[in-house]
Amino acid sequence: MAGRRGAMSTDVTGVVVQLKLSLLRNGLRQSAGRRAAYIASAVCVLLVAVLQLLGLIALRGNAHAASVVVLLVAVLALGWAVMPLFFPGGDETLDPTRLVMLPLRPRLLVRALLAASLVGIGPLFTLCLLVGSVIAVARGGAAYAVGVVAVVLGLLVCVAFARTVAAANVRLLTSRKGRDLAVLSGLVIAVGAQVVNFGAQRLGSSGLSQLDPAADVLRWVPPASAVGAVDSVSDGAYGAAVVQLALTCGALVALIGVWSRHLTRLMTSPDGSTLQAATETAVRRRTSTGLARLLPAGRTGTVMERSLRYVWRDPKTKAAWVTSLAIGLIVPLFNALQGTGSIYFACFAAGMLGVQMYNQFGQDTSAFWMVAMTISSTRDAYVELRARALALLLITLPYATLVTVLTTALLGAWAKLPEVLGLSFALLGAMLATGAWTSARFPYSIPQEGYKNVAPGQSGLAFMAIFGGMVGGSLLCAPVIAATIWLNVSEGGEDWTWLLLPAGAAYGAAITLLGLRLAAPRTAGRLPEILTAVSKG
Repeated sequence: MAGRRGAMSTDVTGVVVQLKLSLLRNGLRQSAGRRAAYIASAVCVLLVAVLQLLGLIALRGNAHAASVVVLLVAVLALGWAVMPLFFPGGDETLDPTRLVMLPLRPRLLVRALLAASLVGIGPLFTLCLLVGSVIAVARGGAAYAVGVVAVVLGLLVCVAFARTVAAANVRLLTSRKGRDLAVLSGLVIAVGAQVVNFGAQRLGSSGLSQLDPAADVLRWVPPASAVGAVDSVSDGAYGAAVVQLALTCGALVALIGVWSRHLTRLMTSPDGSTLQAATETAVRRRTSTGLARLLPAGRTGTVMERSLRYVWRDPKTKAAWVTSLAIGLIVPLFNALQGTGSIYFACFAAGMLGVQMYNQFGQDTSAFWMVAMTISSTRDAYVELRARALALLLITLPYATLVTVLTTALLGAWAKLPEVLGLSFALLGAMLATGAWTSARFPYSIPQEGYKNVAPGQSGLAFMAIFGGMVGGSLLCAPVIAATIWLNVSEGGEDWTWLLLPAGAAYGAAITLLGLRLAAPRTAGRLPEILTAVSKG
């Protein structure tokens, strides 16, 4: 009986591994572009892995090598944990509910999925990093022997961590909210890149000794504790090494146990998202509640609410907003933290958020015909554009103010806060004005599927709309910029820079209204052309 169970386990594991390879192979056969992208990414990842391996080997003998590798493995494990949340479509075998109809016990399924998880570029990258970490700290035959165990345990813990997180959140990842969560991947990458850059600069100026306190704690946290065990054996602390390896083994057992329980629940319980709720609490009446009550009545409030719902619900619109909000905050704040920033970098937030006014009708796609049916005059077009601008201002105005205040606080340049706020408001108004005009003159379609933000054949339109509008917005903001320069260079002018705040706000409001007035007739006269342009996606 035991031999039969062992054969069954081997067969299931082999079948699931072959399934993983088949999914990968069939995915690459879908298109030449996807195949080229996969090969290019694989080459880049392997190149980075080899360079990291060589770098870790070169770190051997350094007094702080153990601190570096312990932190590196801890960050690697964190990456494995969050990767399924932000990239749920990266591995189709992460969703075990696809195997729910097969007569498989959780123990066999865990073993098979764990083996399948070891196939791919990610595990190979992790393996190279773990091997390099062991070589960097191992000294002596016993340390290398423990290093082999540490590499295996570290890799298994990382993979099990990812599988456990994916199984615990599989209902979320396969829903609309899960797809919306993937939108935040751009934010995570952007913030992570800036954090790494900031940390590298700090380490370059202060040395690797700053890593020692954090490493002393993380060397007891799996899977970094596995690499810590290798360093402990190298120093002759065999008792500490045994405890660290035991912690790693315990973490692996605990993760597999939690994973197994989630698999059992997924395989035996119905999907709540498919059950129809007939209770009165589940059926919510569509009444004006919350923010809708605070919006103006009539067409203006309706259009504002629709625009805000696009920001919250439409994946492409949400992705654009998340990216703009993140970059608009990261650039000025991280430059200020690094000591290389300028107070005027705070205007970057207004510029990034003002771009959201461009191609306003593209986010409607083919549904723009319903909007077009309600526009019968220039006045209707003006109210439509004005409402969209007001909805955008509800987010951009307080956010740009917040970024400016934070940047000023970090740099300690409170005296320049009024003029920078005035510049930000003027730039935001200029971007809204040019965005309204380019939305009517250069509309383009945004595909709902895939990652492209421009329909084929409309890249030129998108470039003209965004780049031309940004240049035009900068030129429209020139009077306020010139006034700022003049007040800062003239004798006694700094005492009057506070006037730039009301002047910039008034100029931004005036130029926005002028841009809306000029864009309204063009919008009303080009409704068929706009509908054709935005319906190609």
